[in-house]
Amino acid sequence: MTLHIKQAGVLSLLQDLGRYGHQDVGVTPGGPMDSHAFHWANKLLDNAANDAQIEITMGPFQAYFQAETTFSVCGADVEAKLNGQVIFPWHSWQASPGDFLELSYPSKGLRSYLAVAGGFQITETLGSMSSVMRDQLGGLDQQGHKLSDGDVVPYQSIKRHYTRTVPKQFTPDFNNVIRLGVLPTYQFHEFSESARTTLFNELYTVTPEMDRMGYRLKGKAVEVKQQNFISEGIALGAIQIPANGQPIVLMRDRQTIGGYPKIGCICQRDLNLLSQATPGTKVQFFEQDLYQAEAELQQVQQYFFEGD
Repeated sequence: MTLHIKQAGVLSLLQDLGRYGHQDVGVTPGGPMDSHAFHWANKLLDNAANDAQIEITMGPFQAYFQAETTFSVCGADVEAKLNGQVIFPWHSWQASPGDFLELSYPSKGLRSYLAVAGGFQITETLGSMSSVMRDQLGGLDQQGHKLSDGDVVPYQSIKRHYTRTVPKQFTPDFNNVIRLGVLPTYQFHEFSESARTTLFNELYTVTPEMDRMGYRLKGKAVEVKQQNFISEGIALGAIQIPANGQPIVLMRDRQTIGGYPKIGCICQRDLNLLSQATPGTKVQFFEQDLYQAEAELQQVQQYFFEGD
């Protein structure tokens, strides 16, 4: 009972919510770049929140279902087909043995998430199935490799006797300009008022130098006088400002320590938007209130984790 991958595309990785408790020895958590899409893909199937999915970056992706299941696709705007018939993302669908799934290149966004009822059944490494290529951990072979043409990914044959759709208000718009809330951190005041004004008033552009480790942005330089900080642990969403003044937002596969000055941290909700941004997307930062960000996160967690 497997998913037989005919075309894996540019980068398809098995992901659950990540690998935690090992950053002190240099192991990054990994996990889904767009946790909003990931959570919805599992929610549509009544899966556990941590059930493993395939994160498909760019595509195209093609696969055969070799056992009956219910599946969902969430994330980027892609043309999806089942046996040649158009189906829609942010829905769940029924699949029979031999059914053929195709996902195109995204017209908007970057990453799609394919989930099956009960999740993909993969051996865990350090408590997680998440693939981190840099650390050579997780995934189908426990070595962090991306999925390849011809791979078979096991799952249990579980069929939900219903289909569901994500309410329209919870499906994101992938805009050419995105606003990212910044939580000021303890190094915030190491930057001059002029530097902070620059960050919050200028538009930055996502460069082609963006991946699961970090997004490099280009725009007016953010000045920082001190560059020699002691290396320390780095949080998801931290905004590093290197000597050239061009912001780097650290993502799921980031290094666990670093010494660049950090002006703040992107809130979780907006990291999901950034994870879907393609090169050329414009970014505008704004200062985010901590309590507002916490309230938004609690609302999301309560919705997805209630009853778990």
